[in-house]
Amino acid sequence: MKYYILFGPPGAGKGTQAKLLVEKFNLRHVSTGDLLREEMKNETKLGLEAKKLIEAGSLVPDEVVEGMIQNVITNNPTVNGFIFDGFPRTTAQAVALDEILAGFKGEVSTVISIIIDDEMVKERIKHRAMVENRKDDMKDEVVENRIKTYHDKTEPIIDFYKKQNKYQEIDGVGTIEEIFEKISKIM
Repeated sequence: MKYYILFGPPGAGKGTQAKLLVEKFNLRHVSTGDLLREEMKNETKLGLEAKKLIEAGSLVPDEVVEGMIQNVITNNPTVNGFIFDGFPRTTAQAVALDEILAGFKGEVSTVISIIIDDEMVKERIKHRAMVENRKDDMKDEVVENRIKTYHDKTEPIIDFYKKQNKYQEIDGVGTIEEIFEKISKIM
């Protein structure tokens, strides 16, 4: 079983690339954002709590996200592997993911980081907000908070995976197809 992580700032194209990789490699795309949006749409207790946090640009508690990840792996035994998008977002979550995967006798195969600058992040998120009607992406202060949260809490994960020799970067500027080709070569 392979376990990949697509890494990068909000709007880097992780979700778009994950959909293409799922088809090519028979993987299960695990987007914590999608899992949480489903909970919010269904107005579950978790969904209502998550909605408040997400709308403020904050992160959902680790134990909630980790439980969802474990359930997805357990419930998809026939795929070739998993591609995580939006998880882990902190070093503590990276450690927890290693523990979860060890329970399945696995480990992270590769972390593929899509690199784009903050201005491109803002442009892509604004575009996504319009195309997908994502209200949480429409407020400038929320987008700024997401970028700051990414730099402060998520970027430190890079060193965690570099020490494990599992981290690879690609330039996230280009067409969807060009970026997909770069990622496919790594995988």
